[in-house]
Amino acid sequence: MKSLLSCLLLLLTLTLQAQTTISGTVIDQNKQPVLGANVYLKGTYDGASTLDNGRFSFTSTATGTQTLIISFLSYETKTLVNNINQFKDLKITLREDVNTLDAVVISAGTFAAGDNSKVSVLKPLDVVTTASALGDFVGALQTLPGTTTVAEDGRLFVRGGEAEETQIFIDGIRVFTPYSPTTNNVPTRGRYSPFLFDGITFSTGGYSAEYGQALSSVLELNTIHQPDQEKTDIGIMSVGANLGNTQIWGKNSLSVNASYINLAPYLELFKDRNDWKKPFETLSGEAVFRHKTNNGLLKLYSAFDTTDFSLVQDDINYSNGIPFGLNNNNLYFNGSYKEALNNNWTISGGISYTFANAKTEVFESKIKSTQNSVHAKVKLKYRFNNRFKLNFGVEQFTTQFTENYNDETITNVNYGYNNNLSAAFTEADVFFSKKIALKAGFRAEYSALFDAVNVSPRLSLAYKTGSKSQLSLAYGRFFQQPNSDILKFNQDLQAQQAQHYILNYQYNADGKIFRAETYYKQYSDLVKYDSDFTSFDTDFNNSGDGFAKGIDLFFRDNKSIKNIDYWVSYSLLDTQRDYKNYANAAQPNFANAHNLSVVGKYWIDNLKSQVGLSYNFASGRSYTDPNQEGFLNQKTKSYNSLSLNWAYLLSPQKILYFSVNNALGFNNINGYQYANTPDLNGQFNSRALRPAADQFFFVGFFWTISEKGTDNQLDNL
Repeated sequence: MKSLLSCLLLLLTLTLQAQTTISGTVIDQNKQPVLGANVYLKGTYDGASTLDNGRFSFTSTATGTQTLIISFLSYETKTLVNNINQFKDLKITLREDVNTLDAVVISAGTFAAGDNSKVSVLKPLDVVTTASALGDFVGALQTLPGTTTVAEDGRLFVRGGEAEETQIFIDGIRVFTPYSPTTNNVPTRGRYSPFLFDGITFSTGGYSAEYGQALSSVLELNTIHQPDQEKTDIGIMSVGANLGNTQIWGKNSLSVNASYINLAPYLELFKDRNDWKKPFETLSGEAVFRHKTNNGLLKLYSAFDTTDFSLVQDDINYSNGIPFGLNNNNLYFNGSYKEALNNNWTISGGISYTFANAKTEVFESKIKSTQNSVHAKVKLKYRFNNRFKLNFGVEQFTTQFTENYNDETITNVNYGYNNNLSAAFTEADVFFSKKIALKAGFRAEYSALFDAVNVSPRLSLAYKTGSKSQLSLAYGRFFQQPNSDILKFNQDLQAQQAQHYILNYQYNADGKIFRAETYYKQYSDLVKYDSDFTSFDTDFNNSGDGFAKGIDLFFRDNKSIKNIDYWVSYSLLDTQRDYKNYANAAQPNFANAHNLSVVGKYWIDNLKSQVGLSYNFASGRSYTDPNQEGFLNQKTKSYNSLSLNWAYLLSPQKILYFSVNNALGFNNINGYQYANTPDLNGQFNSRALRPAADQFFFVGFFWTISEKGTDNQLDNL
């Protein structure tokens, strides 16, 4: 018995001698103790939680080199590797986790639209339920601050920039021909159906170094990653019909959409100011295939459309009007892939191909143009930790443009250009804390056409001023080559450039978001020429310049009033340019000093309906009256339009939809056209340039057939 007792005492002594005490204090960056942090040895059950003074202490029988983990919600997990005997009286400081929802985000010049973004001013549903948008993502974005109302055009004009200065990307890959073809005074639309996209990033300035060849703005559309169910969408509309279907098998899915639009029946009921010989007709189709790998996603997107129309438009210089005809075919392919190689490395990239063929007839002139364009990109991202991430990549743009001209006196004149542009970019995201973040990078581009290299620095800084508010600053230099209307006649030029300076304040809380942004843009090396229209005889140079400055305001609230969601946008723009064939620096005729948009949506439970309105106001635009002295010396009257829509759920999957643009029939004027020669009194006669139609009515029936039996096409209206 005495011998047994001695053995137990010896065993107890050896056990106590093998135990090691781990102790210390956990504090935050403000030297305050952290209560409730978890502290434990990796791979064991040994650990403890910190007390209200931040202290912890526990014992372990582990020996040798060990890993000590310290973690707590909203803080970065800390890891210590050392001999276990060194884990005594530790002083551990935890840093705030910069990946939390309340962390600062870079927001200067950028509007995010998507359910996955930290701060969204729009949702994907907003793109297609805004009354004035008519289901076009470009139309919805025109209700945001920074955009200019150019009703007869339909494209995005941003902060004093031409529409061509805004570039559009799908899954990070360039779209070379993003808009449907049209003619004078008939607004265009985006080519691509909004229901294939679940996220939009609209940068009105100061955008990432990843993107180039855009002086003013970048719009990035992201296709849906993976659909959640198989379904069929059917639409019958007053202007045509569409059909869509989604199939899923294993890790693969395929979504297709076909649409046919013909304005002939509509124009029989609602005549417009054009004399249509063949009303607008288009057939289009889209498809996106997705394949999910273990750590990545492959997406193949393709779209095709063909458009045909002819008409005679009024012209003060031609008593019988100007006959115009257009036949256009467009093919776009986009393939992209993204994969997480490991915990630190991510690779992404893709390639796009655009084929555009257009045949235009004006009087006896026949013009046939063909464009083949390719964009290829590879991007790598390395995550050092939550606070420091580095992006870098390379890309190549190639365009071949040819045009053939014939008329009564000229036969088969061919001209065009080949353009190759190589680019490399790098950019770092640095989070110093949850309150302050920095994005810095640069982009270098080499143009084989101009044999020149341009380097663009980019910088954005954001500081969180409170739990719900922040300030952001951005600076960037941006280059863009002249467009095809210039390069097809002259390639002895250089890239145009702009510098952006942006200050942004943002408040986001409780279903409300408020943004205020001021900016200054300086343009240089803009292309000037000495003729009314570009031609072989035109002299070109890069002596143009200009500026744009202003204030943009945005407020949205979807919580204060039950079932009501609304937003208000206002922009103040001061801009002048001396470019193209301008006689002197002046406010361009596409720019409005004041733009106001009010969008409201109301869900009526008893009627199973959503009703909406969209009001747009824009101050007058400049034009030149040759009967007065000066250049761009007059202003049109202000633009006003109130649009209404109503979506009624006949059943959970059947919707009846109505909308009308400019419901009150405002008499809007886009500008004035003057005669080429004066009358007997020495006066130049004029006519007002009115919209082709004062109002547009739309009626549609939409039916979804899906597995769940509850989804509907409200997203697509």
